[in-house]
Amino acid sequence: MTRTGSGARSIMDLTPGEWQRALGIADDDIPVAIISEGSWWREQRTQWRLSELEDVRELTFPDMFLGRWHDRPVVYACAYGAPRAVEVAHLFGSLGTRLAVQIGTCGGLQRGLRPGDIVVPDVVACEEGIARVYGATETTTADKVRSATARGSLENRGFRVHNGVHLTWHSIFAQSGEMVTKWSDAGHLSVDMETATTLAVANHFGMSAVSMLAVWDELLAGRSFLDPLDPDEQASLDAANAAVFEVALELVDAL
Repeated sequence: MTRTGSGARSIMDLTPGEWQRALGIADDDIPVAIISEGSWWREQRTQWRLSELEDVRELTFPDMFLGRWHDRPVVYACAYGAPRAVEVAHLFGSLGTRLAVQIGTCGGLQRGLRPGDIVVPDVVACEEGIARVYGATETTTADKVRSATARGSLENRGFRVHNGVHLTWHSIFAQSGEMVTKWSDAGHLSVDMETATTLAVANHFGMSAVSMLAVWDELLAGRSFLDPLDPDEQASLDAANAAVFEVALELVDAL
């Protein structure tokens, strides 16, 4: 671990070898991709996602699971919020992982977005406090080629898919109606709490990165995750949540 002149130790400067030993993984188990999901419902989402993988084991760091997809190592983590998402992307970016996929849900900031739509942004505004530490400016970017591939695959499944300037913010508890109106008027399409961080860290380490987010909240209508969906809306949201993971695994196959 690198020490500064004051004797302080910098986690950010740990070497790849140090991280690999700390994680307890062999060279053959360094993942080709990470799939990071922002969700409160950690147990549910983890069960859903790991059921698709083989030879799953939890790594020494909690809630990071190594499995195999078509015999290729993949890490899945349910990482809620930017402070957790940065850990997943940084750890495996430092080890040379090739692809980072952010999945989860988002709030719609434009009229016409409805539950079960999917946002796959090329550009993300960084307002969550971490992306700029990794070299991002006001915005960061996804891999446009792989994002287009993801959009096409989702559209072929029958989903309404959107691309626009997405926004990543600190917390759903720290956003007001006034903020929502301001973001919408500025042209932002949607908002989450992880995407800018995952993309910025991925870009820092030279990883390809894609974000696929199912629309849940209709924020301009004052409708949040606390408001129940009707059965058709819930079915659409559930289908979108399943599809983003399926397409993430397709992106792994294409590496």
